Amino acid sequence: MEISSKTRAVVTGAGSGLGRAFARGLGGRGAKVVISDVDAAGLEETARLVRDLGGTALVTRCDVTQPDDVQALADFAKRELGGTDLLINNAGIAVSGAIGELAVSDWKRQIDVNLFGVIYGCHSFVPDMVARGSGHVLNVASMAGIVYVPGMGAYNVTKAGVIALSETLRGEVAMRGLGVTCLCPSFFPTNIVKNGSGVVDERKSKFAQKLMDRSKWSADDIARIALDAVESDTFYVLPHTEARWIWRLKRVSPWLYAKAIDAMGKRSLMGA
Repeated sequence: MEISSKTRAVVTGAGSGLGRAFARGLGGRGAKVVISDVDAAGLEETARLVRDLGGTALVTRCDVTQPDDVQALADFAKRELGGTDLLINNAGIAVSGAIGELAVSDWKRQIDVNLFGVIYGCHSFVPDMVARGSGHVLNVASMAGIVYVPGMGAYNVTKAGVIALSETLRGEVAMRGLGVTCLCPSFFPTNIVKNGSGVVDERKSKFAQKLMDRSKWSADDIARIALDAVESDTFYVLPHTEARWIWRLKRVSPWLYAKAIDAMGKRSLMGA
């Protein structure tokens, strides 16, 4: 689908990070954007940035862990814009910790935000798109849904679920005029670790933050690549070259892939 001044988009988790980058990218292409988050101050700043680019930004609070909130978000977009052409399920958090050590409450919180937030988004927005015979869903997963780094079990599980959901959705709606894109980035600077409050493994969190800070990619870069993929109706989007090579390794040589994961686990333990 072409993103233009006629496009009506909804972005969750738009108060900062990649969600803000998506909103800015859409605004730069002239789209009308409904931005949502639980961070009111962050949303207002995102709205200002979108408007500075000449885009239209409408602000509404949404907690993606609450199905009624997500349905209200869909209703808001339909009431204010007449419907949604592009849904970006972006909201996410990350809390690190080994299996058996990470609190069950932290598992549940990540599943509620990262996986159920996407499920609720698809549940509330897709039926209207199907009825119209047009629309596109962009689900933000992660390379963590393909490459399972030790110490990030809960996060890995949620992102693998998003990939499975996206593949299933594409199979269900491809013949009904809808498109689906699944974004699987590796590390880039964002607030996802800082926003994932809870009991964490500090060494693994610092290791992840270091990898994000070293990345040559910015959130704006990732958003631009993903929006280009929406326009070309590309399903899988893996922006990082090293991530694509690891994925290929996993498919071609599972034994060597397992060795690589072992090495990742050692590096994260050392905080290297």
